[in-house]
Amino acid sequence: MSTKMERPLNPVPDEICISIRRDTDIVLACQKGRALAAEFNLSGNDQVVVVIAISEVARNILLYAGRGEIILTPVQQNHKQGIMVVARDNGPGMADIELVLQDGYSTGGGLGLGLSGAKRLMDEFEIMSKVGRGTTIIMKKWGSKLNV
Repeated sequence: MSTKMERPLNPVPDEICISIRRDTDIVLACQKGRALAAEFNLSGNDQVVVVIAISEVARNILLYAGRGEIILTPVQQNHKQGIMVVARDNGPGMADIELVLQDGYSTGGGLGLGLSGAKRLMDEFEIMSKVGRGTTIIMKKWGSKLNV
C-alpha cells in the first residue's frame, strides 16, 4: 500500500462530494468522476479505470454500510495531475483488510474482485477501517505531466 495520505482540513474548491444512498447515486458518482478525470486530462482509458474503481467502492458502501459518500478531488504532485477518490462510510468496518483485498474473497456472494480490482487499477490505494466505526478508502489515478 502507498504512504499514508492525509485529507485537507479545509474543503478543496474543486472537490465534489456525492452521497451514496441508492444505486442512482453510484451512477452519478461515476459520471462526475469521469468528467473530472477528463477535465484534468486523464486519457480515455484512465477515465474508464476511474469509473470502474468508483463503481466498485460505491457499490461496497451500499452493500455493507447502506450509506456513505464519494469525494472526488483533482490533485497535483511532482509535475503531474490526476484525481483522488475518497470513499467513506460509517458501516461495520473490516476486521482483516489483507483478507478483504485477496482476489476471490467475498462476503456478499460476488466474485471477490471488487476491492482487489480497484487496487490494481488505481496508482495509489489505501484502506483505513475500524470494526464498528466504518471504512475510508483513498485512491489516486495519475494522468499527464503538467507543463511547467
